Amino acid sequence: MHRSRPAAKPRQHARRPGGGTRRAALLAPYRIAALANLLAQSAVRQYARRFGLTILEWHVLAVLAEGRPLSAAEVSRRTAIDRRRAGRVVAGLVRRGLVDRQPDAFDARRATLRLSLKGRAIYRRVVPLAAAGERNLLAVLTTPERRQLERLLARLHERAEAMLAQRGGAPDEDDAAG
Repeated sequence: MHRSRPAAKPRQHARRPGGGTRRAALLAPYRIAALANLLAQSAVRQYARRFGLTILEWHVLAVLAEGRPLSAAEVSRRTAIDRRRAGRVVAGLVRRGLVDRQPDAFDARRATLRLSLKGRAIYRRVVPLAAAGERNLLAVLTTPERRQLERLLARLHERAEAMLAQRGGAPDEDDAAG
């Protein structure tokens, strides 16, 4: 006599505090990275066509536009671009005259970076496009949701930096890619 097996129950994922599942939590970093990649692809099409900038070049310009001169290591940290790649991006921006590199006044082994006049002019032209893209993306959220998203992103960014520091510093190129 052949016994039929009981119907398989749908797989239940462990519940986490706050109602989420373990599976959803594991996918969050992937989903954030995928969203960032989609946004970068959209932006790079526009910036490359109009200004000849890659997305990494735009990230470096944006960080340097904040004001004070920065070292290459600080640019790497603030943009979350590994040091070797950041160095290549900066070198290209220096060659194109968008970034000025000066010896550090306090440490001759270091150089400081700042936007050149040409780099500042391009930055001022890109900002309205970047802001319009951000407004377009965030238009699907209510004002309270936007505020909450900003707070949550800031908390996640701080936590990710702390986790990276606990693991011994900046990612290498292979880590940054995936």
